[in-house]
Amino acid sequence: MLRVLVTGFEPFNNAKLNPSESLVTRLNSNDVAGAEIITKVLPVVYSKSATELLDLIDEYQPDVVLCFGQVAGRKEISIERFAVNLDDASIADNAGSKRVDQKIKVDGPAAFTSTLPVTDLVNTLNGKGIPSGASLSAGSFICNHIFYEMQFALAGTSVKSGFIHIPLMDEQQEEFPGLFTMPLDQMILASKIIISELVASSN
Repeated sequence: MLRVLVTGFEPFNNAKLNPSESLVTRLNSNDVAGAEIITKVLPVVYSKSATELLDLIDEYQPDVVLCFGQVAGRKEISIERFAVNLDDASIADNAGSKRVDQKIKVDGPAAFTSTLPVTDLVNTLNGKGIPSGASLSAGSFICNHIFYEMQFALAGTSVKSGFIHIPLMDEQQEEFPGLFTMPLDQMILASKIIISELVASSN
């Protein structure tokens, strides 16, 4: 049985919803054969998000960690390749903290790679009709912040981990007029396909 920790984020920047929160709250522990799924919604706060994630990893000792986050304007499921050592965003977190040109780890490497099979997962999702692509990095806000802290902590271990950005969901059309949205059910299906692929590759 593959133990998979799946996280999303609460809404941020005064938004009412976050599809990554909706996704993880809809996942059940036994949704994918061969996997035990553990879910958690993380705060969009620099000082808390990564700490909570690393505490969950310590508590549950997962084999895989999949972190999901929202990216407005994207038209596909984006599996991120790199976490960069940088906090730098035009908006503040949910605690009012704004970081500009700040290293996450003063003596840390410039970047870490995802340890997920990014290309294989993208090909599988596209093959099943779910628009997907590999993205270079997770940006430089909270999504990237937890991704970098996670990869730093898990470096050298056997845990597979990475970050996945998902588009806005249909329920956000009124709040984000003119921007692409994707049905939440399609994003949930994508997460289950990803987990199924990771189960298969672990056998």
